[in-house]
Amino acid sequence: MPDSPTVGRRERKKAATRQAIADAALELFLEHGFERVSVRDVAERADVSTTTLFAHFPSKEALVFDREEEVEAALTAAVRERPKDQSVIEALRAHALKSWVRIASDPRLHQLTALVDRTPALREYAERMWMRHADALGAVIAEELGREADDLACSALARFVLEIPILAKDRHDPCAAVETVFDLLIHGWRSQHDSEDFPR
Repeated sequence: MPDSPTVGRRERKKAATRQAIADAALELFLEHGFERVSVRDVAERADVSTTTLFAHFPSKEALVFDREEEVEAALTAAVRERPKDQSVIEALRAHALKSWVRIASDPRLHQLTALVDRTPALREYAERMWMRHADALGAVIAEELGREADDLACSALARFVLEIPILAKDRHDPCAAVETVFDLLIHGWRSQHDSEDFPR
């Protein structure tokens, strides 16, 4: 396979260019605000053409969520590629502890969250992205359990799981927060808390 080294270098260079563009965009957006930075500004900071930028990112909003496809692929892979003796929800717990806790501890996360919260276009994009992830995860869960693609329980589980990073991000111990929410999903509220707290 004589082409493998060349292909490998090409892919590494492509990934490095993409990362440089995303890093430049985030720096500029945090410095000046999303609306006040143009795509041309980002291209100049990253030292690429606008054509190259759009070859990697379909829109200005996508520059902020540069790992969107990677996140969804990792989510679905966690379910599809889990060990045979591991349940779907335990596979998602393991994925969350391995991937999301590290992200929740990133000091830039608070800056990014604040940027999204104060920018309507980014909030709308984030909501659409969240729904796409939820739909994709729900469909994979249903597939793995042999249910219909739009199975309500599978869709609900996917949405609950995708709320966990939001719940954990401001906690003193994100790892413990993730464990707590998954315990709640697995065992249910009534088995962990006084059932008298809520009316039947």
